[in-house]
Amino acid sequence: MSQSWLIYGAYGYSAQLIAQEAKQRGLTPILAGRNEAKVKAVATRLNFDYRVFDLDNPQTVAEQLADVAMVIHCAGPFAHTSKQMIEACILSSTHYFDITGEIEVFEYAHSDVVNGRAKAAGIVVCPGIGFDVIPTDCVARVLSEAMPDATHLTLGFSGGSALSPGTAKSSVEGLANGNKVRIDGDIVSSGVNTRTIDFGKGPRKAMNIAWGDVSTAFYSTGIPNIEVYIPASKKTIRMVKVAALLRPALRLSFIQDFLKKQIDKKIAGPDESIRRKYRSSVWGEVRNRSGQVKTAYLETPNGYDVTVLGPLAIVDHFINGKNDKVGSLTPSLMMGSHFVSTLPDTTEIRLQ
Repeated sequence: MSQSWLIYGAYGYSAQLIAQEAKQRGLTPILAGRNEAKVKAVATRLNFDYRVFDLDNPQTVAEQLADVAMVIHCAGPFAHTSKQMIEACILSSTHYFDITGEIEVFEYAHSDVVNGRAKAAGIVVCPGIGFDVIPTDCVARVLSEAMPDATHLTLGFSGGSALSPGTAKSSVEGLANGNKVRIDGDIVSSGVNTRTIDFGKGPRKAMNIAWGDVSTAFYSTGIPNIEVYIPASKKTIRMVKVAALLRPALRLSFIQDFLKKQIDKKIAGPDESIRRKYRSSVWGEVRNRSGQVKTAYLETPNGYDVTVLGPLAIVDHFINGKNDKVGSLTPSLMMGSHFVSTLPDTTEIRLQ
């Protein structure tokens, strides 16, 4: 089978970081996207081949992928683009990966229908191969292996760098959709829950968010009750509660469009010096019906650097013929529960 691979949405912030690091490693991805001028500019700078196509017709996209072994899909917000690319990858028998953090994308990708069709096509469908969700997914798997009868899983992470434009746009859509948790196996809406968590540098106030593991950790572990937290000041918590009251307005298309245009004008994503400054800490906790508790800790590079390192490690895994799985998978199911610790400058997962 061809070992060629393609980055779609190649002129986005994270996609360009992936492409640049691929160049440093001597890899030669094909770059692609719908805007020819932007794709060509990145491809010319890195001396890569490129293709121009939109995602309107999955059959046409499948023709573009006929000679491609795997796609790293980076064109978000993924709620508007992932289904089309997954369909095209199934039609062309091309492995599908993306760097989403959007719960609805995970739920679709891990549905019985997609899983069955991916298996029939002999491909992997694995969304979330960036910071969301590799580190937290691996922590969840390690904790579930340490406590197989766990009924509750709580995850959290602490970083600090600015958002990329794509992440900011997804966050705007997330505000309109509201907070989510998993209870008794089902994803449900949630208010703002708070608790105190030690992410590794002392206790901090934290609030729950609609992070991807609310979906993916269930498929990785089978644990039916899942929440994800980030550090938050009292002011931030108040602002999020106010935003919840404004949710009907935030769902209006013209407000979404306005906010996203402001993001395009004002947000460029953190530069290398900022990424080096802010490492990420990951925390997890499981408990069972007996009240037993286990926790785990992990440190990684900045989240955006993990979103480069993770996809390239997976590309290497597939190019070197190490994969023997098909179907809808999470990163830890595909690469192993300690996969994150194989990434550069990342610690082992420490259980307590």
